[in-house]
Amino acid sequence: MQSFRTEIENPIVEKDIIELEKKIRQFKEGGIDEEKFRSLRLARGVYGQRQPGVQMIRIKLPYGKVTSNQLERISDVADEYSTGRLHITTRQDIQIHYVDLERTPELWAQLEKDKVTLREACGNTVRNVTASETAGIDVNEPFDVSPYAQTVFEYFLRNPIGQEMGRKFKVSFSATDADTGLSYMHDLGFIAKVKDNVRGFKVMLGGGLGSQPRHADVLYDFLPSDKIVPLMEGVIRVFDRYGERKSRAKARMKFLLKDIGLEGFKVLLEEERLAVPIQSYPIDFENYPKPQLADNATAFVEKIEGEEFESWKSTNIIPQKQEGYVAIGIKVLLGDFYTDKARELAKLVRDYAAGEIRLSLRQNILIPYVKEELISFFYQELKKLGFTEAGYNKALDITACPGTDTCNLGIASSTGIAAELERVIKAEYPQYINNPDVVIKISGCMNACGQHNMANIGFQGMSIRTKDKLVAPALQVLLGGGNFGNGNGRFADKVVKIPSKRGPQALRLILDDFNANGNGLSFADYYAERGETYFYDFLKHLSSVDNLTAEDFIDWGNAEKYKKEIGIGECAGVIVDLVATLFFESEEKIANAEEALQQGKWAASIYYSYQSMVNSAKALLTAEKTKTNTHSSIIRDFDRLFVDTNKVVLDGSFEDLVLQMNKTAPSEDFAKSYLDASKKVLRKFEAYRKLELQEA
Repeated sequence: MQSFRTEIENPIVEKDIIELEKKIRQFKEGGIDEEKFRSLRLARGVYGQRQPGVQMIRIKLPYGKVTSNQLERISDVADEYSTGRLHITTRQDIQIHYVDLERTPELWAQLEKDKVTLREACGNTVRNVTASETAGIDVNEPFDVSPYAQTVFEYFLRNPIGQEMGRKFKVSFSATDADTGLSYMHDLGFIAKVKDNVRGFKVMLGGGLGSQPRHADVLYDFLPSDKIVPLMEGVIRVFDRYGERKSRAKARMKFLLKDIGLEGFKVLLEEERLAVPIQSYPIDFENYPKPQLADNATAFVEKIEGEEFESWKSTNIIPQKQEGYVAIGIKVLLGDFYTDKARELAKLVRDYAAGEIRLSLRQNILIPYVKEELISFFYQELKKLGFTEAGYNKALDITACPGTDTCNLGIASSTGIAAELERVIKAEYPQYINNPDVVIKISGCMNACGQHNMANIGFQGMSIRTKDKLVAPALQVLLGGGNFGNGNGRFADKVVKIPSKRGPQALRLILDDFNANGNGLSFADYYAERGETYFYDFLKHLSSVDNLTAEDFIDWGNAEKYKKEIGIGECAGVIVDLVATLFFESEEKIANAEEALQQGKWAASIYYSYQSMVNSAKALLTAEKTKTNTHSSIIRDFDRLFVDTNKVVLDGSFEDLVLQMNKTAPSEDFAKSYLDASKKVLRKFEAYRKLELQEA
């Protein structure tokens, strides 16, 4: 491993990678518990997959921006360490699969040579910051949200407040009121606004998908842009302290909002105001890197004519606010493309556009800054790569997660049925190739990585059991979801569950009825007018399991009989409650606090000290078999069970000691005194535990 250690210029990144290599070695030697190691690797983008012994690597690409150099670097890494296949996710990341765990540190080191990170791509962290793929070029945008998304990414990367939350935290930026960043389904969603010539955002809070989708609340109709970072820090601090930690099913921000309400959340947010180290954080958008346009890019191409070319232009050319330029959309089937094509694409956009692409939330690629006179040339070159299929962001463009291909949680195939539905639309409903209204999305399980429950037409992978107790793959059909813009959306209704092989038949019935009875309405309005019962009535005959054939027991894209296999999900990591491990973690956090103090990072040092004290209390509560669902309950229960009963003697309550951190502004003096307090707490609590074990 030594070979790459000295090649990383950034000492913080180098430390991260060396630490990962060290932890892998300790895990292999039995020095780290498997569940604890899982939590650590997830926060570094290393994710277990369905196949044993190999890993999925999630590459974090803020708002989907990828330079030509970065795409070439990712391709080199995918060829060396993976299979050469690149998968675009619905959060604008790239995933590669079948990676050897022991090679992940060197893989990461190679990526960092072009400033590409794995850090916090998975785990209980602030996940990839997403944004409209048209940010910076959108004809309707009040301003480019890219610098703001980049700032949020940089500020919260490695920030101690977001490293060990109860669950993941998702953020989006929308360039316009069309809300293509889907703010209403995010923990925090920002929609660009201008008020009295001041840049700012409408702020949405507490949205989410999964098995219980929740529409985000409007936190601010307008918040000046210099307030978004302080706001987000306060929100994360509240979530970290009051959010559920034991039950993964209830550990998202949306459940905290459901429990305490928006007004209750605002009260907690105000209580954190003093602890947030900055009250204003101006974002220097003027110095955000300008596009590097190809110098005098010209190319000769014979005139292209024909229906295929015109169809492609009508669906895949996106107007751009910069005069003389357009963007070109590449429809990527299931988000999968390969490194040989990726390298050719990287060269093409470097030589003839702006040397960058944007990955989209619909698992596609957008090439900005293409000269209008080069449209035919790009069509010609992209056609050589197989990248000129019409239907970018149209009904034909189906979103799907990997499902049972690689994911531990997949119940039924999502990629297989997606490919079949696209085939049906092309062959039988060609008018939908150019239809932007009908959005179809598919997930392999209830966790909604394919965003099925916000689609006009959604399918969720499930299973069904016959009277003879045979199990077949199934699809939950969801209808009526939609994005209405400006933070408003609707989640789809679960209409009926059918055998997977009847999915195409269900789609035909739905589209046929829409064609006959839509009467010019949008699909969402058509569904709302007809209602859930109407659709259940004409689809319910597909749900019968009395007449299944042998084919119904074989899932899409498979040759073998279906077998329901669900592994352990890793979407949020696993919390380990071993007492000794918790005390060890408290020691680590104290070391982090000391390091931050030496670097002059007072707020970071204070937060590490806070985490150490809460962790130490959690250790003793765990030994007593007391629930430790939230930080706030840990603090409260420690006083009740240990301080009030004089088992542990403190100068006052544990709550008063710990929560000094949100009643005192960050400073060097307070950081030092708070660190000293955390050390005393750890020593005292460890001594109590040692005595308890001796007397047991």
